[in-house]
Amino acid sequence: MPGYRGKRLLDLVLVVGSAPVWLLALGLVAWQVRRRIGRPVLFRQRRVGAGEREFLMLKFRSMTEARDPQGNLRPDAERLTEFGKRLRATSLDELPELLNVLRGEMSLVGPRPLLPKYLPRYSAVHRRRHAVAPGLTGLAQVSGRNALTWTDKFDLDIHYVQECSLVNDLRILVRTLRAVLLRDGIAADGDATMPEFIGYEPTDGRKPPAPVK
Repeated sequence: MPGYRGKRLLDLVLVVGSAPVWLLALGLVAWQVRRRIGRPVLFRQRRVGAGEREFLMLKFRSMTEARDPQGNLRPDAERLTEFGKRLRATSLDELPELLNVLRGEMSLVGPRPLLPKYLPRYSAVHRRRHAVAPGLTGLAQVSGRNALTWTDKFDLDIHYVQECSLVNDLRILVRTLRAVLLRDGIAADGDATMPEFIGYEPTDGRKPPAPVK
């Protein structure tokens, strides 16, 4: 897997070494999700990982399954519970992804894994974000998170891929602690989470970057 030598080892050392703490937190949050939102406790969704391979990402549920009269899921803003908002604000909804890290499907640091339907919408350059394993956190997450535009996020992802190193991963992990404590960029302006990436907005004055040869 592309990256740097020792990246997988760093993931295992940190995740296994901190297991007593996060396993306890995992159990407590799971109990609260079950009590406040109901079953299932976990939200499972297909995402794209390294080499554009799909995997099943795990998160704690933060939304109800409320549907309209036609049977369609209601908008995120209507389904997101107050408890779910607190989970997202503290990033505790991401805890189950540590299991994805243990399985080698994710890394602690890397571009966030996104939906398979986004693949044909990327520019050639931005598809290179899948050259490394997706991360629990990443450069985009500590640089503004959902307050950034999709293009800015992808540009930061590519910068991470190009500069991937042990030092940079450790820096991002430290910055992540600060971002979680300050609750920076939890949602995009005017949106409950982040709007769907439907392609590049031509009115922003930028075009998708040309492929790097």
